[in-house]
Amino acid sequence: MSNKGIIHVIDDEPVIHDVLAQLLTAEGYEVEISASGEEALEKFPSQSFDVILLDLLMPGMDGIEVLRRIKRMDPQAAVIIITAYGSVESAIAAMKIGALDYVQKPFKHDVLLLAIEKALERKRLQDENVRLRDELRQRFGFANIIGKSQAMQDVFDLVKAAAPTRSTILLQGESGTGKELVAKAIHLNSNRAESPFVTVNSGSLPPDLLESHLFGHVKGAFTGAVALKKGLFEAADKGTIFFDEISSISLETQAKLLRVMQEKEFMRLGGTQTIKVDVRILAATNTDIEALIAEKAFRKDLFYRLNVIKIEIPPLRERKEDIPLLVKHFLDIYTRENHKDIEGVSEDVLEILDTHAWPGNVRELENLIERAVVLARAKIITRANLPPFLLRGDGIDDTLLGAAEESLDLRDRTQAFQKKIILAALKKTKGVQNKAAKLLGLKPTTLNEMIKRLGIEPGNTPS
Repeated sequence: MSNKGIIHVIDDEPVIHDVLAQLLTAEGYEVEISASGEEALEKFPSQSFDVILLDLLMPGMDGIEVLRRIKRMDPQAAVIIITAYGSVESAIAAMKIGALDYVQKPFKHDVLLLAIEKALERKRLQDENVRLRDELRQRFGFANIIGKSQAMQDVFDLVKAAAPTRSTILLQGESGTGKELVAKAIHLNSNRAESPFVTVNSGSLPPDLLESHLFGHVKGAFTGAVALKKGLFEAADKGTIFFDEISSISLETQAKLLRVMQEKEFMRLGGTQTIKVDVRILAATNTDIEALIAEKAFRKDLFYRLNVIKIEIPPLRERKEDIPLLVKHFLDIYTRENHKDIEGVSEDVLEILDTHAWPGNVRELENLIERAVVLARAKIITRANLPPFLLRGDGIDDTLLGAAEESLDLRDRTQAFQKKIILAALKKTKGVQNKAAKLLGLKPTTLNEMIKRLGIEPGNTPS
């Protein structure tokens, strides 16, 4: 079989069959001949072709109808129209249906060969785009949301049901549980998958700068606005915009966001022109928004708009049966990335991982496995590759649990441990939050949000 591609010639003239078969075979192509549209269509979809040369004027089913049917079966089919002199209008009509190009009879050989080469190149680019999209789906799709626990199966069911809809979705879960990963999976399994997925790091910007990022601005809107700038809503048009830690948005910005959700339009800062957008909104938070509503720190009407479908992502400590699966998943990633030959982890390492409280959730486990892979000198991860705090059992002893007569409320104890480990990280980094975030395996914005939520005063870091 030729390595240049398979060309399907659909034409009722035997002389054309002979000419094209000789020309294309000499150029290194494999040639398939069909003498009518009906005969050609019988070969779909059991056979695949790299380029189709289709005559417009044939007895029986004409080329336009054949083209329509081919495109219904294979929208990516690369079709070049062959048309008689004086039928250019029909050829242009065929291109509107999806043909890539046309050549006129009697055609020059070099013109036809160039058209085929261009069609093959376009098909190669299309195939490459499909491959890249498949890689993205594999990386951010359901296959990367790991878990056999019932809690995660419930998440899978909700994601599968909600992804194809237009509904707004609120993702609730602690830091590090994988909210952004779930948001990307929702996008990539929706009918917006071919359009942009835009992430807004809500807590990392002051209100005025956040609004400029969201809605854009006109020249002269404020000091430093030296040119018109489009915002993230325009960038996400026809796609999805994901608000990470939406609870940190100011009340003023919340009001503007609510208007966009209701009216599907906005104005750039300093502008007067209304801009229409079609954007699906996904939002995530690690905070109890209803408590913020009670404190008048979050708009109730915005919450109702966001909370059409709520997906609660469980913390790792509540689905520890998933730890072995997650360990294998991260081992596969980081052994490939670091060119290591590591087969697994020892049983005592799995036991240690099972007893840990996982305040940083899946992200903390991922960082720990990456560290262990980098440090490992054998084919099995052992205790020697774990950080000291895990070997000491920090966070799971009687000191953390408190005396028996004290409350053992899980939320209170979890927050107490989170506060303890954040303070320890701030102490180690002399109060530098970016360094502390890196040490904890958190985003700086996430750490800042946790510091606020837990009432930690960074300036009073223990010495």
